Amino acid sequence: MKLSDFDFELPQDRIAVRPARPRSSAKLLVATPDSLQDLTVTNLPDLLCPGDRLVLNDTKVIPARLSGLRHRDGDAGSTSAKIEVTLLEPQADGTWQALVKPLKKVRDGEVVVFSDKLSASVTGRRDGQATLQFNLTGDDFDAALQQVGAMPLPPYIAAKRAADAADKDDYQTWWATHSGAVAAPTASLHFDGPLLERLREKGVNFTFVTLHVGAGTFLPVKVDDVRDHKMHAEWGQVTPEAACEINATKAQGGRVIPVGTTALRLIESAATAAGVAAWDGPTDIFITPGYELRVADALMTNFHLPKSTLMMLVSAVMGRDRIMEIYDHAIFARYRFFSYGDASLLLPKGAARPDAT
Repeated sequence: MKLSDFDFELPQDRIAVRPARPRSSAKLLVATPDSLQDLTVTNLPDLLCPGDRLVLNDTKVIPARLSGLRHRDGDAGSTSAKIEVTLLEPQADGTWQALVKPLKKVRDGEVVVFSDKLSASVTGRRDGQATLQFNLTGDDFDAALQQVGAMPLPPYIAAKRAADAADKDDYQTWWATHSGAVAAPTASLHFDGPLLERLREKGVNFTFVTLHVGAGTFLPVKVDDVRDHKMHAEWGQVTPEAACEINATKAQGGRVIPVGTTALRLIESAATAAGVAAWDGPTDIFITPGYELRVADALMTNFHLPKSTLMMLVSAVMGRDRIMEIYDHAIFARYRFFSYGDASLLLPKGAARPDAT
């Protein structure tokens, strides 16, 4: 498979820079192997059956973009430099890997001050990144970060506008619980309280899993033969309870429908011959056409970047030729693309369960 197999032309005005309001008013393109239907996310309860199970990623995006000052005393006296930091990934020893700009303006051992409460020491630099040790941990760190940090909007939004106060709500799911992501599981951004209640009333079940989405999700594929691409690893957890819920749904004939590629990648990572097992650790699963889904029966997801690993994943779900037809329709019908854009419901087995009434 060549990288060019997953390319398409997207007009710039299709890139959403703000979400639909209310969240569930976004458009929803429902796709089967032989049909397309233009609806909205509010129609989702009508498309699902009692006993179906939505798998939701409950990661919480941290306001990972920080602006601070590095102070230094030298022969020229006291000087300061403005330092921009984007947190990437927490380490087992309590430090953070981060992008620091300009990296040449800091030295190991120096301190970057972000507020009167929050600062970080530079403990190492390598491969264009820095390792930071913050002065706070736990709830104190989370509170200070909320005060001074900005949401880490994806590059294609950040290039058009700066993050603002609205993004702290807009770029967070309704059920966000476990802090650690630096990018949102964006298909889940379409859900709000009224929609969740209607789904419960329909008899749709929910299972929560955790996958902390890393900045690597935005890294471009740089190889022509996609088989040579190495996926970034992200930490995820499927609890024993979550695994039991998913396995019970499969055993009872219900559909397991992950909301977002992150949830799909995680439950497929946890799949075994005996069903889904508990999982706690990193996954770098790379799903491309030819991969046979072991757990997921369908997928709700946004519209993805050309030549991205996520385009390869949705091509695995629906087939490469069919996904290109779906995307052609989405562009023609003026769907909004990427993180704040509209959604699709991909149903490779058809629109409804054979046993549904």
